[in-house]
Amino acid sequence: MPSAVYIYGLHGAGEDLRWFKLMSYQQQISVTTKGHGDIHDLTEQVTSVVNASGIQTGTVNVFNVGSTAAIGTIEFEPGLQDDLPAILDNLIPPSRNYGHEQAWHDGNGHSHLQATVLGPSLVVPISDGKLVLGTWQQIFHLECDVRGRERTIVVTVIGDERQSTRN
Repeated sequence: MPSAVYIYGLHGAGEDLRWFKLMSYQQQISVTTKGHGDIHDLTEQVTSVVNASGIQTGTVNVFNVGSTAAIGTIEFEPGLQDDLPAILDNLIPPSRNYGHEQAWHDGNGHSHLQATVLGPSLVVPISDGKLVLGTWQQIFHLECDVRGRERTIVVTVIGDERQSTRN
C-alpha cells in the first residue's frame, strides 16, 4: 500500500486550488551479476513496480545500492551491450595506478570511477500510469566491478493516483 502525503496546491488545468494526495511506493529488485561489463535490462521489472504502485502521474527513481555499478538508459541491443562496457574501459581502463588501488589493492579502482561517471540512479517520468521512455530506450543496470555480485536496486515511485490532465 503506498504511503500518502496531502498537499494543497494547483492541480490540473486552470487555477483550481484543492487538496490532492502525493503517494509514494517502494520495492527492491535483486540482480545477480557475472562481473565487469555484465548488463541487465530492468525495464520490465521497473514497469511492474510502477504498475503495483497505482500511481498515474509522477516519477520513478531507480537506484543501485553500491559504488561499483550504474543505472541508465540505452537501446538494449547486443551491439550497445558490448559497446558501453568497451568504451568505459577505453576511457577509464583497469590500472594499478589509481589512488584507490594504492590504498586498497583490490583491482577495482576503475570500477568505482566508471560507475561514478554513469551514476547510480535514474529518474523517469510516469504519465497515465506508464513509464515515459522512447521506443528504443530501456533502463539498464551495468556491473562495473571486477567480480559478480548480488545487487539491490531500490525503485521508488512518487506521484498522484489520478490520471494526468492533458491540454
